[in-house]
Formats: sequence, structure tokens, C-alpha cells
Amino acid sequence: MSIEKVPVEVVKGINGLDKVVLREIRSSAEIYLYGAHVTSWKNDYGEELLFVSNKAIFKPPKAIRGGIPICFPQFSSHGSLDQHGFARNRVWSVDSDPPPFPTSSASKAFVDLILKPSEDDLKIWPHSFEFRLRITLGPGGDLMLTSRIRNTNTDGKQFTFTFAYHTYFSVSDISEVRVEGLETLDYLDNLQNKERFTEQGDAITFESEVDKIYLSTPTKIAILDHEKKRTYVIRKDGLPDAVVWNPWDKRAKAIVDLGDDEYKHMLCVEAAAVEKPITLKPGEEWRGRQEISTVASSYCSGQLDPRKVLGS
Repeated sequence: MSIEKVPVEVVKGINGLDKVVLREIRSSAEIYLYGAHVTSWKNDYGEELLFVSNKAIFKPPKAIRGGIPICFPQFSSHGSLDQHGFARNRVWSVDSDPPPFPTSSASKAFVDLILKPSEDDLKIWPHSFEFRLRITLGPGGDLMLTSRIRNTNTDGKQFTFTFAYHTYFSVSDISEVRVEGLETLDYLDNLQNKERFTEQGDAITFESEVDKIYLSTPTKIAILDHEKKRTYVIRKDGLPDAVVWNPWDKRAKAIVDLGDDEYKHMLCVEAAAVEKPITLKPGEEWRGRQEISTVASSYCSGQLDPRKVLGS
């Protein structure tokens, strides 16, 4: 007789930090309340699909290196706050009575988390907000993150923010990986003072450091891992940009909480809203959603037919 798996469980993680474990039939996900940070997403074979550095520091106030950090209210250095804002450095609460979500899932494996600003947060970013995040593990193993950010200012002031799901995907070998769905698009190159260029390749491949913000991107992007014969499919809503990042060897050596060679096994493709910041008036709410899934890749002449993945 099989033991019924508990779909949602709160347990102690590394260094005693609280984490939520979501379980579906054969897949699982783990989310630390520190940062509302997804640190694990495993498929039905028990394979880890997200990259977390072996040197990741699970100790506040340091953000966790890997998984899915939440960049809010600022992406990168696009503003006056510290890099990537403060949401990834705060302890979130489990929201036991969330308002109804516009999309219902058949899954019982989900958790609702909430973040409100502390007095210290208001000193560095003087805006009152409610950030609600629902993380769902679907029956097919898909991982969904839905963010809802509301302006709760009582002084009548609007606020503006940038945002990203800074997802680190686990890949077999970065030089064997290609990203499809961003061809011919304009991007801002963070390695060249955010200068604007147009993507020329028929797919994005990697042979050196890459740090680009692709603009006006499609709702679906694919990451093809040739060696593992696996394709990640990212579907996004409310997030017009897509950041593609890999630090490569020299920069990796300069990152304290990243192993020197770990860049070979990670790729960040981030659903984001960066170029045009989001502005909310009091009472207004923004919603941004990311769904990631995997499909088996069947290769023909070394390339997956992107129409099958991006058209499905």
C-alpha cells in the first residue's frame, strides 16, 4: 500500500532556516521562507532541474546563490537600492488566507507567501506594498510562480519598480546549450554599458560571458540542453523582458559564493520587467507569472525543431 505524500510541508532546511516542501506524484520543489526562494525543483526521475551553487551561503543577509531569487523592487543596479533590491533578503510569511487567485490549479501542492515592508525597508524604499507570491507544483511537474504586487500607500503616492525571476537552470555543459525564441530581438548589453543591439544568431549559444536584457520578448522561450536531451520551456505573462546571464570563467572566479567551474553547469534565463519600469497608483495591483516545464528533446541533425517546442 503506497503512503499518501503530503503535498505541502514546512520543515527545517540548511542552518535551521524554514523551508516549504511541495510534492506532486513524482516531482518536488523546495522553497525557503528566507527570500521566498525556490532552491529545488526535481522531476519524476529525481533529477534536480535548478542550479544552486555548492558555495551558496544560506545565512541572512546574504542572498542564496542559485534557484529562483526574486528581484524586487529593483532589478540589478537599475536604481538606487542594493543589487536586485531587498525581497530576496527578507523572511516572508506563509499566507494562510490569501485573496482568490484569478487562475485555479488542480494541484494541491502550492504555497502562498507574503511580504510587507518593515520600518527599515521603508527607510530605504519609502513605499507601502503587499507582495503575494503563489508557488505551485503542477500535476505534470510544471513549476509556476505568480507574483501579485499591490500599492498600499495611504499618502496617495504611486511607486515604480523593476522585477525579475532570476532563475538558475541546471545544464549539463553551457557550451552545449542553446536558447531559442529570442532571435532577431533587440537587447541591452550589460557588458557594454547597457548599449542596445539586435540579436543576429538563429539561436543563442555560449562561448564567453553573457549578460543581456532582451526586450519585447515572446511569452515562450526554450532552453535546449543537447547532452541531457532535455528542453526547458519558459512561459511568462506580464513580464516583457528576458535576461540571459552566464558569468563564464573569469567572472565566476570573482564571485565568492560560486565555484570556479560551476558556471559550466548553470544558465540564467530570467522572466523580467526591466526596460519599462512598472508604476502602480495606490490600490493598483500588478501581476507577473512564470511557468517552467521540461520536455524530452529529440534531435535531428543536432538541432531540435523549435516549431515543435515553441509552437506547442
